[in-house]
Amino acid sequence: MISPAIIFALLTLAVVLAVTTTPLISASGGFCPDKMATLGGVHDSQSSQNSAEIDSLARFAVDEHNKKGNAILEFGRVVKAKEQVVAGTMHHLTIEAIEGGKKKMYEAKVWVKPWLNFKELNEFKDAGDVPVFTSSDLGAKRDRHARGWQAVPVHDPSVQDAANHALKSIQQKSNSLSPYELQEVVHANAEVEDESARFDMLLRVKRGSKEEKFKVLVHKNHEGNYHLNQMEPHV
Repeated sequence: MISPAIIFALLTLAVVLAVTTTPLISASGGFCPDKMATLGGVHDSQSSQNSAEIDSLARFAVDEHNKKGNAILEFGRVVKAKEQVVAGTMHHLTIEAIEGGKKKMYEAKVWVKPWLNFKELNEFKDAGDVPVFTSSDLGAKRDRHARGWQAVPVHDPSVQDAANHALKSIQQKSNSLSPYELQEVVHANAEVEDESARFDMLLRVKRGSKEEKFKVLVHKNHEGNYHLNQMEPHV
């Protein structure tokens, strides 16, 4: 026979759960997006922004936006990926897409509940044009008193493009059948001269179950093309 103390404890737990979850339920029986934010803060995605999962979610966001808004955006790449624990996971994505031949940036939120095979686009908004040279590059140009190499944000689109190019070049030079995945740009420096730039970066990559670090030097010419000038393992 179950003791009264155990019964009381179970009833108390049931009441607590009911109180804490009720605010998440809307009148229609669904979850309220504005309440879901209380479940967890936004943080960097556990998956690499270059992973197949994140890429698939970004493409889904663009496709859904095109359907709902009768638009014709063409997916480019994922610039940044963050996530938030809600009733499932809310993915916060910064996406580069092409509209009428012009690159633009968009912010999207995709809500996923894997156990229900549920996926929904909650938000998709314009985040501005993609400049030929990004804020970090232009910042280096404007600072006439600090010529040469300067630290730049690791999430800057040009830094990410340079890192992805370096990763592809490393893969091509490798004889390994396992693909390299970019985990993180640990730090980055840039040097801008006229309409070209050089990026000195430390990359943390993963190949299979093994993590490695590479120090790379990437050049971006005036046409916007990247070239890996130097690459060496970093201990």
